[in-house]
Amino acid sequence: MEPIAKPALDEVLSQMWAKFLPQMEERVAVLDAADQALAADELSIDQRAAANAAAHKLAGVLGTFGLTKGTILAREAEIIYSGEPETDPEAAARLLQITALLRGMIRNRNTMIHNRK
Repeated sequence: MEPIAKPALDEVLSQMWAKFLPQMEERVAVLDAADQALAADELSIDQRAAANAAAHKLAGVLGTFGLTKGTILAREAEIIYSGEPETDPEAAARLLQITALLRGMIRNRNTMIHNRK
């Protein structure tokens, strides 16, 4: 079996990125809503569980697209959201920061792909 040529692999990854981009953006939106609710001390158990699941899924997919730092950040959010319902203010602030970083990474990778075409 012959290895896939780099340009072909890049094209396949770009196509996969385009396919999964709406899901990734939706997961970041789930994190953002949970972060805001947590900061307002209004985070429900269901919202916490949804944020945990969104972070878990982001952690799994971002590394596939070369965003290893995104995987690490998403795992950190997953761990925080899997903890105690009463999250301390430092953790809440960190979650806001993580979500902003994830959004930026996804946006930047998306921009890089569009600029190559």
